[in-house]
Amino acid sequence: MSRRKPSRAERANRATRPRGTPGRTPRQGGPVAGAPEPGAPCPCGRAGAAYGECCGRFHGGGAVAGTAEELMRSRYAAFALGDPAYLLRTWHPETRPARLDLPGGRRWRGLEVLATSGGSPFHIEGTVTFRAHYATADGESGTQSEHSRFTRHEGDWVYLDGS
Repeated sequence: MSRRKPSRAERANRATRPRGTPGRTPRQGGPVAGAPEPGAPCPCGRAGAAYGECCGRFHGGGAVAGTAEELMRSRYAAFALGDPAYLLRTWHPETRPARLDLPGGRRWRGLEVLATSGGSPFHIEGTVTFRAHYATADGESGTQSEHSRFTRHEGDWVYLDGS
């Protein structure tokens, strides 16, 4: 008996469904050591967003990002919070490193999303161009800019690579 291939809309709906709903297998996740309180402002900088209702739900495994931009913001927040497990979990298996050691001495201060292309719940690929601001341990300020590529893997958005 052959199975019907799901439509693009069905695949997109499956990717935005919260964890624990039919058709989804839970991903590992849990509380991040040093994470802000759920009601605190989210490190990703989304206006008026509380961590628990924004990136915290992705970090804890309670939901998956519905767009490439949501995933990029949640990955920035994971960098800011020092959560390499989430970063590895949301990295495409073909480009994912075996391990990830986050550099110390940087405090991430803010995120600017400069441009997006594709990456909606109805796309299978997308890009996000951003600028992240940081301060070093000795008080120096800096920025990191990237044009990141995202794709779907097993229905979920994952980071592919950046330039």
